[in-house]
Amino acid sequence: MKTARATTRKATIRDGAPRPHKTQAGDFPLGAAHNADIAAAFEETADLLEIENANQFRVRAYRNAARVVGGLPSEVASMMARGEDLAELPGIGKDLAGKIAELVKTGDTAVLKELHKHASRGLVELLRLPGLGPKRVRLLHEELGVETVPQLHRALKDGRVARLAGFGPAIEARLLQALEAKPAGTGRVKLAVAAQYAEPLAEYLRQAADGVTIAGSYRRARETVGDIDIVAKSTDPASVMERFVRFPEVARVVSRGPTRSTVILRSGLQVDLRVVAPESYGAAQVYFTGSKAHNIAIRRIGQGRDVKINEYGVFRGERRLAGETEESVYRAVGLPLIAPELREDNGEIEAARSGSLPSLVEVKDLRGDLHAHTTATDGRNSLREMVEAARARGYEYVAITEHSRHLTVAHGLDPARLARQIDQIAALNRRRPGIRVLTGIEVDILDDGSLDLPDTILSRLDLVVAAVHSRFNLSRAQQTARIVRGLENPYVTILAHPSGRLIGEREPYDVDMAQVLKKAGELGCFVEVNAHPDRLDLLDTQCRMAKELGVLVSINTDAHSTTDYDNMRFGVAQARRGWLGKQDVLNTRPLSRLLPLLKRRGKT
Repeated sequence: MKTARATTRKATIRDGAPRPHKTQAGDFPLGAAHNADIAAAFEETADLLEIENANQFRVRAYRNAARVVGGLPSEVASMMARGEDLAELPGIGKDLAGKIAELVKTGDTAVLKELHKHASRGLVELLRLPGLGPKRVRLLHEELGVETVPQLHRALKDGRVARLAGFGPAIEARLLQALEAKPAGTGRVKLAVAAQYAEPLAEYLRQAADGVTIAGSYRRARETVGDIDIVAKSTDPASVMERFVRFPEVARVVSRGPTRSTVILRSGLQVDLRVVAPESYGAAQVYFTGSKAHNIAIRRIGQGRDVKINEYGVFRGERRLAGETEESVYRAVGLPLIAPELREDNGEIEAARSGSLPSLVEVKDLRGDLHAHTTATDGRNSLREMVEAARARGYEYVAITEHSRHLTVAHGLDPARLARQIDQIAALNRRRPGIRVLTGIEVDILDDGSLDLPDTILSRLDLVVAAVHSRFNLSRAQQTARIVRGLENPYVTILAHPSGRLIGEREPYDVDMAQVLKKAGELGCFVEVNAHPDRLDLLDTQCRMAKELGVLVSINTDAHSTTDYDNMRFGVAQARRGWLGKQDVLNTRPLSRLLPLLKRRGKT
């Protein structure tokens, strides 16, 4: 099978919550390709076609398919199992739907097999290096005869690469650094992608164990995950181990013991399984969830109480004091249960001691989504479909916030088109669709801090989401001044994806976030936690900063399709890591309390 390691593009797991999928893990056909595998195969197909200088329409079709499949919260294998027509996915069609089915069933396609016959393995390896897209790989091959990584290294050392157009000093430096660095191991994957592999495995193991927990950084909802750690409860560990090593996606068994085994999945992810007795399950959950620093702090408290804490329980001498549940472990050291997302030794133990742990926000607390797109710009579903999907989730309101005209790649709205959409939404609301549709826009903050649309049209909206989509390389002072000026527009309501990062693809731009958040608080603006798995932006530390400054956070999906609403859980997990409670989140308010908050700036 072509795994998710086949390419380093954003569809892959190398770029990188519990139960992220709309479908149940039991619906997933064991051994089938996951969305990340399919997206990686399509990206690799597009790369190899581009190296061959193939028709660009064909290349773009594969890249679009990778984007669509990679962004689906539901597994296409599960969709197929339920008889859904993949050709109805946006931009897919019958031909690509057939290739998806081929990948699900066999892990490969005839097209990709044929491309591999003509492309050397070395060229594929070159594509994995930072800064080397298909066009640069083709140039290296045609001009310098470079086909392998060692050949590229020699060409860089000899100075031959520097003579090629499009290879500046910065790219050369990145390539040399990547080539000369020590291997970094298996790397980390995005939380949502790790879930595609961890959840079906956990569900599979539940048929043999009395309890299964995906622990580690996954359970703490870190934005990226390294190895997958699973803890199982059973009085028959041998049967659990036997089932584990026979999981259809296991590529290699690294080690196998009576209570601990390690495997490598076909995706390249390493999974470690520990099986413990029921009386130790809670202690093992605490121990293997981590973090290491949190566990050390808990053990030190235990030492002060003359007790020993390990993965088997809490002991005083030979006597077991606790261990069956996590609550019992924390109670044994005089603490209440601490939520997994907070276990980073970042003040949570002191808060637990003082009784000031926050009651963290939950998905069920959200009353609506304040950032969504339709086919009017770059969304993949119509206004009616997006509204109906939000209503079906039980939301009280949803805001339609298309891109503005500056973002031409997304076919952003100009004032005339936005005015027509305002009228369209008004007509929809008059028909009482069972949900309030709010009018909005995701307006670009331009280089000088001005907004992409005039106040005359912004004043007609229920809310204005402002965002930076260009010039990420401005200096810290310039970027901060730009955003602050944008917030000073009296019609701006929410600052979207405030750091601009894309996990594994683009670093946050350099900005004084403390100053931005302080200004937002002074102006009565709100800031977004963008729930898209590629963003998870605000950062968790910045969520906490916003809380301390009294700035409400809006957890939004930035949905570009109806299925994107399912990503809300990732935004909630990020907010929980940032210590946010229900009261700290704007869109936990009912509509009657939300509207006055939205109208308090520049609107009457």
